[in-house]
Amino acid sequence: MGQDVDAREFSREDRTLYRAKVRRCLDVFARMLGERDFGVEHTQVGIEIEFNLVDGNGDPALKNAEALEAIADPDFQTELGLFNIEINVPPARIDGSGLETLQAALRDDLNAAQAKAAGVDTHLLMIGILPTLQEGHFSRDAISANPRYHLLSEQILAARGEDIEIVIDGVDRLDTTADTIIPEAACTSTQLHLQVEPDDFAPMWNAAQAIAAVQVAIGANSPFLLGRHLWHETRIALFEQATDTRSEELKAQGVRPRVFFGERWITSVFDLFEENVRYFPALLPIVDDEDPLEELEAGRVPNLGELRLHNGTVYRWNRPIYDVADGRPHLRIENRLLPAGPTVVDTMANAALFYGLVKVLGSSERPVWSQLSFRAAEDNFHQAARAGIDADIYWPGVGTVAVRELALRQLLPLAHEGLTQLGVDDAVRERLLGVIEQRCITGRNGATWLIDEFRHHNASAGSRADAMRTTTVEYERHMHGGAPVHEWPTRS
Repeated sequence: MGQDVDAREFSREDRTLYRAKVRRCLDVFARMLGERDFGVEHTQVGIEIEFNLVDGNGDPALKNAEALEAIADPDFQTELGLFNIEINVPPARIDGSGLETLQAALRDDLNAAQAKAAGVDTHLLMIGILPTLQEGHFSRDAISANPRYHLLSEQILAARGEDIEIVIDGVDRLDTTADTIIPEAACTSTQLHLQVEPDDFAPMWNAAQAIAAVQVAIGANSPFLLGRHLWHETRIALFEQATDTRSEELKAQGVRPRVFFGERWITSVFDLFEENVRYFPALLPIVDDEDPLEELEAGRVPNLGELRLHNGTVYRWNRPIYDVADGRPHLRIENRLLPAGPTVVDTMANAALFYGLVKVLGSSERPVWSQLSFRAAEDNFHQAARAGIDADIYWPGVGTVAVRELALRQLLPLAHEGLTQLGVDDAVRERLLGVIEQRCITGRNGATWLIDEFRHHNASAGSRADAMRTTTVEYERHMHGGAPVHEWPTRS
């Protein structure tokens, strides 16, 4: 969800003070990387999932306050749109049956939340973009009550100086505008967290960037937006545009976007935090009372509040995280590029692929990123978002290759090796990566199922909107059935 803030206005002095404080935090962070213990005794992983709320017809239910009150579980939190909530699954060790434990916890939490939300006529849906969203849902009134969201929207629109334009060309074309950041609420994602040590951060982040295209292609689940059939993972294009603070003139000047794939392979986690401070002006220039240098020199662990808040307003697809738990600092990679859904087991399979590949590629003697330009990795990423599981991408030593073939022949064996290195039980590893294997063999993921189902209903429905509703209701039924998406019945 991000850090809560109070409603306020910012002065020029606020921004000047904040810049000085965030730079002070950055200096302290640099010292901490050399002086403090960020050691990881047992690798911890975590998952956040954003849900859409729908009614019995599959239409958005703008009831997150009522749903959260009914659910009454602190692991569930508000999100940007009134039709969104989020769950933060408590972190767990990845070794042994850790991923199975996470899956069981997520399934139990979802079942309990669904049962309670039904009392306020609301259903939880894991999907990248809700097919039944319409232009009317992209209004200021659809933003959640939390002051953070209204303040962030105001600051992004003020920085931009004009309405946000969303233009996406896919099978259909979408061209619309918004006077808030509410279109971002349509982008419901799965966020995977991986705790890493400072010395391992750069190679693991580089590995995560290199495989981003493969993740998006295999996990795509967002083919529709506002009644249009666009990209297989439309969420990528939508999120990049919905929080863009740049006018057309600034884009032409080469100013960096806040939704940022990056521009180079890194050598240290410090590179990413330093880029954030150097390139991106503050959106929420809120200064707290902590003196980070004083805390460090007193032997305590500084919170680095300004650095963390600023980091939370730069939307990297693989975001670096500094956090403090039980009085100890730690670092995480937050992998933010996957959509929510389709099912709990699909989510955990996507997680297993990510954790396994990052582990093995991040410790390779000849890293994949030494043979792959950063621009090629970014081009792969957007091609995968457009074409999904049928995408062709460039891969070192192979050239242009179908993602499905690359995964089956090269990457799945590597993911098995990586999970073995992480100590994951063989049965857990085989079961979860087996889901990815079957997705690649069948060519079926969330996006392909949704497209097929919509085409079937659209042939006989009274309108595209009716076909979207029927498709959404069927999707919900299969989602709660729990079978992985490659096993869902198809119409073709």
